[in-house]
Amino acid sequence: MTYTPKIFTLQAFLFCFLVFASAAMAQDGTIHPLETPAEPRAILLGTGGVDNQPAPETWFRQWGDPMARNISTATLTPFLPEPGKANGAAVIVAPGGGFSWLSMGNEGWEVAEALAKQGIAAFVLKYRLNPTPESLEDFTEWMNRPRNPAPAPSAGSAPSTPAPRPPQRDLSNQLQDAEAAYAMIISRAEEWGVDTDRIGMIGFSAGAGLTMHSTLHSKTMNLAFIGPIYGGMGPVEVPKNAPPMFNVIATDDFLFLGQTGVIESWYKAGIPVEFHLYQNGGHGFGLGNPNRTSNRWFDAFIYWLEVNKFLAEK
Repeated sequence: MTYTPKIFTLQAFLFCFLVFASAAMAQDGTIHPLETPAEPRAILLGTGGVDNQPAPETWFRQWGDPMARNISTATLTPFLPEPGKANGAAVIVAPGGGFSWLSMGNEGWEVAEALAKQGIAAFVLKYRLNPTPESLEDFTEWMNRPRNPAPAPSAGSAPSTPAPRPPQRDLSNQLQDAEAAYAMIISRAEEWGVDTDRIGMIGFSAGAGLTMHSTLHSKTMNLAFIGPIYGGMGPVEVPKNAPPMFNVIATDDFLFLGQTGVIESWYKAGIPVEFHLYQNGGHGFGLGNPNRTSNRWFDAFIYWLEVNKFLAEK
């Protein structure tokens, strides 16, 4: 398209898996410099900056997709349905990237455009990130540095056995950005044609972690539904007011590891949950890659929203 302090307790292990994956990503996709694109519709969220961030926001391209890093100013970009097509539902879209970069095209703008075509007001959240090396050369070297692989499940272990978790990760900035995005949509709901009872959030990879973290820890967001897409699968403590969940992952995703703990947690809590475990798709497939069974997840998501009456106009 032309587009001229809380602590991370739930999916803490997600980050370690993500940074391991970034090594494989860097090996398979050459990183190219990209001029910072104009974002004329982006709205500042006013949530502040990032401590110890000396580098400016910069962009790069990998596998043809635009990515942003060193983001220290959070924004929200609306993608609204065409006049007469809006159904009142709204979705905050959180791209992924290990909290060190954001896949703005593959997991942001493209998803938001697809949602808007379905009559859903979509809002891409460009949230603040952890600092990475300032130069592209140093960043590429950092991406390619040796890492230890994620541990595989031990033989005979139950699929739902949680993997070892690294130290807790601070997602205060990211949660504040998500809360500010939600508050802005509420405050401008009439202008944007949004039913405030039908605001959901979907996220990809680290964005799925932020979606889940917001669900578990936010005191101000009242999400109607959530869609963690290829996020961490470990079990969680489900809040009493948790929203229905639509969850997607592929068996060849390094985050899967045979676990379905988060699904079981939702089910045992009596909260509606739909889970799609696809034969293949890998990690980071966005709306889909050629010849993968996971390519139909978006259609299933829209149908799930429809059946649960999130798309029904009041």
